[in-house]
Amino acid sequence: MKKSIFALSLCMVASMAIYAQDVDKEVVTADADAGQAAGEEMQAAPKESPWKFDGTVGLNAAATGLVNWAAGGKNNVNGIAFAKLHLLYSKDNLAWETNFDTDFGLTWIDQDEDAFQKSSDNIKLATKFGWEFHPTWYLTVLGSFQSQYALGRNYVTGYNPIISKWLAPSYTDISVGIDWKKSYNGADFSIYLSPIAGRITTAYIGDAWNRKYTQEQALGDYQFAIDHAADDVELALAQAAYDAAAALYDYDAVAAAGTDLRTELQKTYGTYKYDKNTGDKIYRNFRAELGLSFKGSIAYKYNDLTLGTTLTLFTPYQGKGFNVKDVYDANNGAGAWDALPAADRYFLYSNNNRFFGHFDVDWDVNLSYQFLKCLQVTLSTSLKYYNGTLIANKDGEVAERCQFKGVLGLGIGYSF
Repeated sequence: MKKSIFALSLCMVASMAIYAQDVDKEVVTADADAGQAAGEEMQAAPKESPWKFDGTVGLNAAATGLVNWAAGGKNNVNGIAFAKLHLLYSKDNLAWETNFDTDFGLTWIDQDEDAFQKSSDNIKLATKFGWEFHPTWYLTVLGSFQSQYALGRNYVTGYNPIISKWLAPSYTDISVGIDWKKSYNGADFSIYLSPIAGRITTAYIGDAWNRKYTQEQALGDYQFAIDHAADDVELALAQAAYDAAAALYDYDAVAAAGTDLRTELQKTYGTYKYDKNTGDKIYRNFRAELGLSFKGSIAYKYNDLTLGTTLTLFTPYQGKGFNVKDVYDANNGAGAWDALPAADRYFLYSNNNRFFGHFDVDWDVNLSYQFLKCLQVTLSTSLKYYNGTLIANKDGEVAERCQFKGVLGLGIGYSF
């Protein structure tokens, strides 16, 4: 009996050992399969990069050809090259975002005078670095720069006067503030407010450049007559007139009178200040201000449709200054202010418009739709209003004015 019980117990222990080995094999096999699947999943889903780079580049062009067209018009070709690039680094609580927006356009018109004319010229670079101290809220440092590439001219009959250039004007902003950023339904929203914002406006004109182009501007109409002389007689007369004007030209006298190109551009873009004791204008290559800044933006992309808009506001921290009229009359005699030409009075007064509550405005809208992989329809608008920036209308009346540019184009483009 004991032998039978012992044999039975031995068989049960052997059976349990064999079963345990089978279970262990199944568990090990299952664990191995699970580990292999997890490894394959990790390989299939690589770690996401903190860098993101996207944008749109393209070339828009349009051409018009006319033959015996009774309604009038001229053959022309217009082309604009553009790029809108966006770079983002985001990791943990840090975010660094940079935007570069630029375009340059030329128009060819079938005519002898000013056949090539600049139609668009823009450089905008902005970068901001933020630390997320609370979900969607960032402590941010922002810097931006705006200017243009080439000379800007006022296209009129005869010589075309220069009205802008590289760094004349330019606008550089540096600020510290709070940035709220949120993504919702495919749209990225950003609202930035800075109570500590600095703006530097430049109308930088070097001495050599000023001497060269002030002389060109003074003798421009004479040179135009030479370039467009119809025959040898007209050419000889035009050359004689140019030589006589050049002999009388005195750069030092022009600069001393404040009619040189540098002074005119500094008047236009407001890079001067006043002597509070005399009321005299002191012209400079730049104007630096401390103020309040606001920037709001929306970026949205749906399939092949891309929309972006940015609104920027800036107002300086300063009072209304002083009464230019009273100071001017005190130093030049009673009634001297009223005797000044209207344009001169406006130049003197315009600086008083740069005080807290008077905002500089930049509002840009960009819309693009891509089809057939490489063709793109784009619409871009830009609205500006700068206190102290003076613009003449068609009658020559100078004032601060709202600036607007709109471009609708069809061309080759690529979004990524």
